[in-house]
Amino acid sequence: MARFTRSNDWGFPRWRSYADKGREATRVRLCDREGCTEVGDRPAPKAPNSPERWYFCEAHAAEYNKNWDYFANLSAAEAAAREADEQRGANGFKQSAHWQWGGPGDGTRSREEMRALSLLELESDASFADVKAAHRRLAKESHPDLKPGDEEAAKKFQAVQAAYDVLRKAEERRAAP
Repeated sequence: MARFTRSNDWGFPRWRSYADKGREATRVRLCDREGCTEVGDRPAPKAPNSPERWYFCEAHAAEYNKNWDYFANLSAAEAAAREADEQRGANGFKQSAHWQWGGPGDGTRSREEMRALSLLELESDASFADVKAAHRRLAKESHPDLKPGDEEAAKKFQAVQAAYDVLRKAEERRAAP
């Protein structure tokens, strides 16, 4: 049977220091921006294609990234080639849509927009002109003035109106600069 030993850590004051348990002060890197005393935990490149990094706080990292020019030392042809290269890499996700494991659409529409499109009996890649045409067609079919007293038609008309409003507002947000 193990022998019981009394701990020195009971009560107050503590008889052992905190360092005995590995509780030493942690080293914190400060933001590289002159005069800032926040924690610098967000790396940013010092120059394009350079392994050297600045370490900024969140506010200064955002400021640095806003002013960063990725195409600073490139000619117009090199910048266009690099942009095309990056676009080609990003289109890989869009190409997977036909397998349907990539999710509905190409990722440019929200869940509410997808529900609205399905209610209007449209595919995920429908244009806003298609949305308008489907709205007109379904609104005419279920308008309460054409079918007075039909509760089901009234509910369908309201749902079609709400779906159109969702898609119209999304289109306005996309068109706004």
